[in-house]
Amino acid sequence: MGRNRRKKGGFGDFAWLVIILFCCSQAVFPFDFTLFLQYSKSMDKKSVYIETTIPSYATAKASRDIIKAARQTITQLFWENARQNYDLYISQYVIDECSKGDADAAQRRLNFIEGLSLINKSEKIEELARVYQRLLDIPDKAKADSFHLAVCVDANIDYLLSWNFNHLSFASYGKLLLYNQEYGLPTPFLITPEMLNTKE
Repeated sequence: MGRNRRKKGGFGDFAWLVIILFCCSQAVFPFDFTLFLQYSKSMDKKSVYIETTIPSYATAKASRDIIKAARQTITQLFWENARQNYDLYISQYVIDECSKGDADAAQRRLNFIEGLSLINKSEKIEELARVYQRLLDIPDKAKADSFHLAVCVDANIDYLLSWNFNHLSFASYGKLLLYNQEYGLPTPFLITPEMLNTKE
């Protein structure tokens, strides 16, 4: 089947319009997009950590909110067309978060991530997460963010894929880079799905 042939249940004109409007209205990346594109071409295949917001948006019921609808569409587009270009990982922290809430919704999220490579919890990750929470001033209610970040650093993951960077601003990402550089640790790119959709 040709790439441009429209399929039932695929992405129509409205879906693309939603994506365009979203991309024009959002600025969620804590680093230079050009730098990301250069890095993305430096190797054939990168590792991607699937944070909990990815299965959440991909499996949620269609939203009438334009921002949420765009995120749902962009996430589904990545999953259908681009995920095979990457080595995908989750952690036990993602499984734990996906398991919470409504039972049916939780099962959809768990089904979505089934079969992805699993990174287990460890004391090293736990300690690094505590360091990042203090360093980046992440509140306790959002401390899961620090665990996802610590997993990526410990496992040397290239990209942390998420829709939630509320506690990782430009300034915070700068702190993270400086800390990791000082202690010889790798720092993942923090990205949203449309950034991976751009890579051919």
